[in-house]
Amino acid sequence: MTTLHLSGFPRIGTKRELKFLLEDYWQGKIDEQALRQGARELRQRHWLLQKGAGITLSPLADFSLYDHVLDAQILVGAIPPRFGFDAATISPEQYFQLARGNQQQPALEMTKWFDTNYHYLVPEWHADTRFAANPAVLLSQLAEARALGIRTKPVLIGPVSLLWLGKCKGGDFDRLQLLPALLACYENILQQLSAAGVSWVQLDEPILALDLPADWLQAIATAYQQLAATPLNILLATYFGSVADHCTLLSSLPVAGLHLDLVRAPEQLAAFAAHWPADKILSAGIVDGRNIWRSNLSAQLALLEPLAGQLGDRLWLAPSCSLLHCPVDAAAETTMDADIRSWLAFAVQKLNELKLLQRALEQGRNSIVHELQASDHVQTLRRNSPLTHRPAVQDRLATLPPGADQRRSPFASRAKQQQDWLQLPLLPTTTIGSFPQTAGIRSARAAFKRGELSAADYQQAMQQDIALAIRRQEALGLDVLVHGEAERNDMVEYFGEQLDGFVFTQLGWVQSYGSRCVKPPIIVGDVARPQAMTVGWAVYAQSLTQHPVKGMLTGPVTLLQWSFVRDDLPRSTVCKQIALALNEEVLELENAGIRIIQIDEPAIREGLPLKKADQADYLRWAGEAFRLCSWRLDDSTQIHTHMCYSAFGDILPQIAALDADVITIETSRSDMALLQDFARFHYPNQIGPGIYDIHSPRTPHTADMEVLLHKALQVIPASRLWVNPDCGLKTRSWPEVEAALQGMVAVAKTLRQQLAATAD
Repeated sequence: MTTLHLSGFPRIGTKRELKFLLEDYWQGKIDEQALRQGARELRQRHWLLQKGAGITLSPLADFSLYDHVLDAQILVGAIPPRFGFDAATISPEQYFQLARGNQQQPALEMTKWFDTNYHYLVPEWHADTRFAANPAVLLSQLAEARALGIRTKPVLIGPVSLLWLGKCKGGDFDRLQLLPALLACYENILQQLSAAGVSWVQLDEPILALDLPADWLQAIATAYQQLAATPLNILLATYFGSVADHCTLLSSLPVAGLHLDLVRAPEQLAAFAAHWPADKILSAGIVDGRNIWRSNLSAQLALLEPLAGQLGDRLWLAPSCSLLHCPVDAAAETTMDADIRSWLAFAVQKLNELKLLQRALEQGRNSIVHELQASDHVQTLRRNSPLTHRPAVQDRLATLPPGADQRRSPFASRAKQQQDWLQLPLLPTTTIGSFPQTAGIRSARAAFKRGELSAADYQQAMQQDIALAIRRQEALGLDVLVHGEAERNDMVEYFGEQLDGFVFTQLGWVQSYGSRCVKPPIIVGDVARPQAMTVGWAVYAQSLTQHPVKGMLTGPVTLLQWSFVRDDLPRSTVCKQIALALNEEVLELENAGIRIIQIDEPAIREGLPLKKADQADYLRWAGEAFRLCSWRLDDSTQIHTHMCYSAFGDILPQIAALDADVITIETSRSDMALLQDFARFHYPNQIGPGIYDIHSPRTPHTADMEVLLHKALQVIPASRLWVNPDCGLKTRSWPEVEAALQGMVAVAKTLRQQLAATAD
């Protein structure tokens, strides 16, 4: 019988149950016992759902209270020593302090999980890091699953990928020197799992989809030669790209099986199938774990049937990667257009697709003939639907004039015109855009959506919050203000709701990090802007103050990356369609007197292909799309962009080529380390390195902010340096925001005085 298995299931719950559980705990509304009980109920509900869908081996350890990489650090007893916690006895309170910081220590650095919008907590490696097996949580969850009659397969981050994902602290050293001790720890963990009756374990090595240095490839060989001595069947899992270049190595490893992502890289199958060892499992990641389109079952069977004939029961079926990146259940989308809903498959539907493929392989296509007909019909319906095609959008993109993505003048000329217009002080202070989304704001927005609040009353409520944000910013002494984004539910959803070509779900929630969830739009057709999206709010805010107010937009690459994107067009084409729609908004903002416009692109690094050979083309069209937003804009209008939680050092020439007048970046969690990349590159435009971490409830000390700003001044001239937080402030409370910004402004003013005195 063909084995069906998963690498992971969405943790957050259909209705974001985990989010509310965590936030109730953090706010003191529930105690540790209630937290553990709520998590257990959610975890067990997901296992039972998988069992009912026919999954042979459910994942164990995919459920996390915050982040699976943080859990891996605890599993191997290697949490940062600066916190002073013992991994073996760590409490929930201490666990969340690692993720969110405390008054003594900033949180662990956070960055993107490969090319996804999931954020993981970065391990901190020291030359003297010690490891100690700590599988108590794993063994406890194993007992839970067995009590429910669930067969499980622990899914752990592989040792080599875990080392790769971390950062060296306390001096430069080779992380691979830690591998022998880490492997001994993994051996201990696997032996304890075996003693508890586990027969299969999945070790994920996603770094194999990268361009790995030779010593890291050798580390893979070393690791699995050693771990093969443990009494467990190891399924080595890869995903997010092709590993065909490593076919010889991976085929020769003494593991029981290998998982391949055949959605991202179906072409790699040929390399492995040709000479696959007769004693090994091959797991086909055949259902898309990262997008929401219903599978083309006929096409998938055409790929699988020859493989099944070759391998028999040694062929396993699975999603391409963890279903963490998908919403839970499309059946909950009761208000969506019925045709569009028929095109979709969320995590629950993907389990059913696996079951259908299993049945067809075992009993023949006739056993699912009606399901195949329905699948084929959906593909035809979607391909020919008028919802997907807008000839005017296609024609506009096809007839763009040469140079449409270039500003009229170079930065140096623009900067002078902008300063003449704006008259900003040295080290201008600003924020990234959003202010706290209070209970009153959320209540008014929800009432408006339910039809319980009129459009006029809703507008009045939002204007009251905008006015409050302006008054508070003026009182704090900020130089460039924002309207606070009270009217926005999410930086992507807000725009997608107002653009043709996007549709939305009711409960399509996906975890971004911790309790932070997003509801990605679905791009089903050509993108157009039917009317202004932000102009009215920005103009109202500007009418309340003499300070410049920034217009706030989400950029085309981020709108693309943080949506579920149609797969019948090149992503570059979809991105440029979005850019032209945003260009209309930018020009209307400028015409309305808004002379600073921020076009956020936090996802531009995230979209970078994992293989270097594919990166130049992506960077070319992503940069073109960003610059198209400023087509026909006057030189005196200042364009800002914001990027966060990504490593930019390897693509700084392309970041500079975006030609934004000002870039703001996250740097506080990394202690300004990222800024060194900008210094080495001699970044030419203005830059605002974030000087405090907004994702932590920890109130930043002014002394800490001053240290970071002095570090920035060592590499960025004061004439090109801005002062701002790391990111938007929507998740914080007003008391936290005001305390932090008051300190930030004070530090900027002090340094201005010092610089003025030095100049004199």
